[in-house]
Amino acid sequence: MLQPAQNPTNEAKYSPTPYTAPKNITGSMEQATIGRSVVIKGDVSGAEPLYIEGRIEGTINFDDSRVTVGRNAVVVANISAKEVIVMGTVTGNIHCADRLDVRSEGSLTGDVVTPRVCIEDGAVVKGSVEVRAAQRQAAQPQNEKPQAKTVEAVKPTEHPKAAAAAASASSSATLAHGSKVMYNESN
Repeated sequence: MLQPAQNPTNEAKYSPTPYTAPKNITGSMEQATIGRSVVIKGDVSGAEPLYIEGRIEGTINFDDSRVTVGRNAVVVANISAKEVIVMGTVTGNIHCADRLDVRSEGSLTGDVVTPRVCIEDGAVVKGSVEVRAAQRQAAQPQNEKPQAKTVEAVKPTEHPKAAAAAASASSSATLAHGSKVMYNESN
């Protein structure tokens, strides 16, 4: 039964307080998610991490955040982000400020510019891969063309994720354990 508001015991018991988020959830854990059934045609941009399970056609700009292309995702877009993780299918160019990670079930068709790259066993990468230092990127003169670097083989004793870019100027790429990489040096 409802009691009148004048009851002093009710006032102390049910005083309104502002909502505060639970302490075990932090702001850095938040990310935007595009679900399996969602199809976006156009430009997608933001400032928080993005997880994609659906389909995007257009451009993706998350310059200060991570973009994760999930296993079921199909992305036909150019991606510009701090970090990109590919577990699904991407067709388009990728520009990373920090790192590109193509997982074993991932497929990437397009040109890549990044300071660091990791390609797992079984991943498919088709296009040019340009690895250049982040600090040199801004200091490089306009007329000077950056040198493309290739991916080298992983030693059998190393972990498959240890595939890293080498600093050579040749135009071939080799990965260990049956990974397929087609490399085109663009001039």
